[in-house]
Formats: sequence, C-alpha cells, structure tokens
Amino acid sequence: MKKFTEQKFDIGILKGISAKTIEEHLKLYTGYVKNLNETLDGKQDIRRLGFEYNGMRNHEVYFASLAGGAKELDTKSTLRSQIDSDFGAFDTWIASFKTTAMTRGIGWAMLYYDRVEKTLVSTWVEEQHISQLQDCSLILALDMWEHSYVADYAPSGKKNYVEDFFLNLNWENIEGNFTKATK
Repeated sequence: MKKFTEQKFDIGILKGISAKTIEEHLKLYTGYVKNLNETLDGKQDIRRLGFEYNGMRNHEVYFASLAGGAKELDTKSTLRSQIDSDFGAFDTWIASFKTTAMTRGIGWAMLYYDRVEKTLVSTWVEEQHISQLQDCSLILALDMWEHSYVADYAPSGKKNYVEDFFLNLNWENIEGNFTKATK
C-alpha cells in the first residue's frame, strides 16, 4: 500500500503566530502522517483512517496557505471572481468566514469548492473524520483547535488569531488549490 510522506512548508516569520507554535503544530501534522501509514499497515485500528487522513490533508492546506510569505489575492483572479459571485462580495465572505471561525468549540473553518454545483461553500467542520463535505475540494482551512493559537493568544485571544491568520495568508497558494479543484 502507498506510504504517505510528510510535506515540508517554507513558513517564515508570521504576524502573531510564533515560530514555536508553528514548530509544535508541524509535529502534530507529522503524527497524522505517521499514524495514517501505521493504520494502512494494519498497526492501528482501520476506524482511525478517516481521522488520520483528513487531519493530514487539512493540515497540508492550512500550512501551505501560510507558506512563502503573505501575498494578497489579486482582485482580478479567478478565485476572487468566484468568491464575489458566490458570496456577493469578497468582504462579505471574509466577514462570514471569520464569524464561522469564531464558532464555539474546536474544529475547522473551511472553504470548499463543490465540484458538482460549481460553487464555493464555507462551513464549520467539528470532527474532521465525520463532517468533511462529499465531492468538495478544500481550498482554505483555518485550524481552530486550541493547539493552533492558545500558546500565542491564550484562550481568550481566538479573535486575534483569526485576524492574524488572514494577514499571513499566501493567496497565490490558495488560488492554486482553487485552480486544481476546478480542472
């Protein structure tokens, strides 16, 4: 069976999110890759497959969006046009997505591309092994589990983490996810 290898991400200095938090968070990602491979080798219960696989993939999208330095989304890009079309305006979507990220509890704020309907969908994913969307490609993932922000922001700093996340995004990488999803 295919072995998955951990991806490497060029994440430089981020606004608000410390190198130590990224380092520790990447160790968690490494664990998903290791546990997925062990599950596929029969060393762990196969019921863990969805949790480990989705945890690995979600973190790959999350870290890639922070890699290579912050870059704004081109106002004339295909992704920007799709967001404007599907949500009314980019700023409307951003506000809504940030509200989703502030959902009480732990989980993920996600932007998917629905390949059937040809639309973008923003949603909250609480349990990554049971609530990902079928026939949808992940475009942007905002990790809202406490390991992502508590060391830098304390439990009460969730809103500041969300704001800083958007300041650190490399929209070229996110646009790349969208381009792959729409092919």
